[in-house]
Amino acid sequence: MNIKLVESLAQVVQSLSPEERSLLKEKLKAQQEQNSGSGKERPFYETATPEEWVKAFREWAQSHTGHQPSFSDEAISRERGLMEQGANVIEEKVRVISRWYNR
Repeated sequence: MNIKLVESLAQVVQSLSPEERSLLKEKLKAQQEQNSGSGKERPFYETATPEEWVKAFREWAQSHTGHQPSFSDEAISRERGLMEQGANVIEEKVRVISRWYNR
């Protein structure tokens, strides 16, 4: 550690006006942020443009084609049947509530 250099810098800083001190603080902060950020790559979500997001999304979506599970006709018809049953139950409940409410 160079003690004389540090003492000289301290004297210079003490002689600065408030505006100059403020500017010095800003410069030191910017330099510190730059040094702490060097060597670290910022994540895609922080730096990507809208066009890059679109391109990345399309590439991701295309990478998943052909990997979708195929459902049998039986499984699909079973799902439709359950949905229809659910709709029928809801309709019946609405009718019961309507009758009760309209008494």
